[in-house]
Amino acid sequence: MSKLEIIYGIHPLIEAIQSKRSISKLFFQIGWKKKCNPYYKKLISLSKRENIPIHIVPKNKFHQLNNKNHQGVFALLSPIETYSIEDLLPIFYEKGKNPLLLILDRITDVRNFGSIIRTAACAGVDAIIIPTKYTALIGSDSIKTSSGALFKVPICQEKNIKKTIEYLIKYGLKVVSATEKSNIYWYKIDFSGPTAIILGNESNGICPKYLEITSEKAKIPAIHGISSLNVSVACGILLYEVFRQREFK
Repeated sequence: MSKLEIIYGIHPLIEAIQSKRSISKLFFQIGWKKKCNPYYKKLISLSKRENIPIHIVPKNKFHQLNNKNHQGVFALLSPIETYSIEDLLPIFYEKGKNPLLLILDRITDVRNFGSIIRTAACAGVDAIIIPTKYTALIGSDSIKTSSGALFKVPICQEKNIKKTIEYLIKYGLKVVSATEKSNIYWYKIDFSGPTAIILGNESNGICPKYLEITSEKAKIPAIHGISSLNVSVACGILLYEVFRQREFK
């Protein structure tokens, strides 16, 4: 956490949110509800309105602020601006783009996260969608592992990924899941039109409720008893298949 800017205290945080500072996560110390005065309630309300993830954590999470009047709450500032895909997608179409999006379902390893974003920037991805919770922290480590690509590809934080997928499908995008639970190899899928590709959690893959509603499922085979590829490697294979189909028709 020392590598990220921290804001602490109720009133500074309220001011930061009202000033549209990009806040990555908000942390409350266990027992904060006992102090639930109107300002705490206002902070909670503003955070929910702005879809800022809220975490209830033990006292030891505040060890860096022991000599500060943190009032049981602090936040990490995001080094980048985040967006909503509903705001960006119409702009892509207005510009005549053939949108290519990535949806990262609970990618928590910062090295995988950074590597994926670097590959996405190289392959021409228009935006990356991540959940507000259960995702790698956007900070100096992810900026470093992405070689600065975090500043080049718009990041969209969405509270409800299932609704986001449904929105993309209604908007005319083909949503493709990268999963070994398929009989269709990745190169047999048509990526020529507007597309969103979902990559799943390093341990559990893509959430089943997302798999149920996706348009198609792409399989990348693995042999010698290995169940699947590293998620950042799978990302590169899929994105450059999209590139191949679109650039070398």
